[in-house]
Amino acid sequence: MTQVLLAAAGTLALYMMAVFILAIMLKDNSIVDIAYGVAFIIAASSASLVEGLSHPRIILLYFMVFTWGMRLAVHLFIRHRGRGEDFRYRKWREEWGNTFLLRSFLQIYVLQGAVVLVVSSPFLAVASGPGSRLGILDAAGLFIWTVGLLFEAVGDWQLLRFKKDPANRGRIITTGLWRYTRHPNYFGECTLWWGVYLVALGSPGAWWTIISPLTINFLLLYVSGIPLLEKKYEGNPEFEEYKKRTSPLVPWFHGR
Repeated sequence: MTQVLLAAAGTLALYMMAVFILAIMLKDNSIVDIAYGVAFIIAASSASLVEGLSHPRIILLYFMVFTWGMRLAVHLFIRHRGRGEDFRYRKWREEWGNTFLLRSFLQIYVLQGAVVLVVSSPFLAVASGPGSRLGILDAAGLFIWTVGLLFEAVGDWQLLRFKKDPANRGRIITTGLWRYTRHPNYFGECTLWWGVYLVALGSPGAWWTIISPLTINFLLLYVSGIPLLEKKYEGNPEFEEYKKRTSPLVPWFHGR
């Protein structure tokens, strides 16, 4: 486990440093969002180089991580293209003043690299000791991951299409999956990491990697996901009405 962890941590450190330098050159810290999905692929790939894709469970998890990470990166690249720095990062740029570079490095890039390492723990554990042959938990994990990935991908696609229509400028999307949850993409991400965790349970002693889905759930529910995004729409009458009748995360029947 030590070799796998060191390989993943070292590669992630170099990768996040490179992204930080690129962000300085572009004057756009929000490129870190695009880099986020790729960071998981980097961590999984470096772990695979140490142990090799020598077991079906390692191959399965690598497929899950690669597919999710690449889809997210491509989606965020398309969404970000031509828009400039995201409002969250612009706000920090203004608030941090002379400490902007240091705080950006520590609070955005180092912190995100650490989060990626923690959330990648199921793959790192499996790469260190994949366990016996695939079984029912692997099938259940793959199914849950697929449901989560579809929710995230379809939710992102619906939002992207909604925002491309000039008639929707300034409006809140309330159709499709967004009719049943205010954040289908976040629900999808929370769900798929529980699927990854179930697959990892086939590895002996990997129960502790539950820290991975718990970290994602905590961040999206209480830190950088829902709270930051919904704060932007506070006081918007359409959003406040939508908020009253729509579940924040888990899809549920549309209220009246």
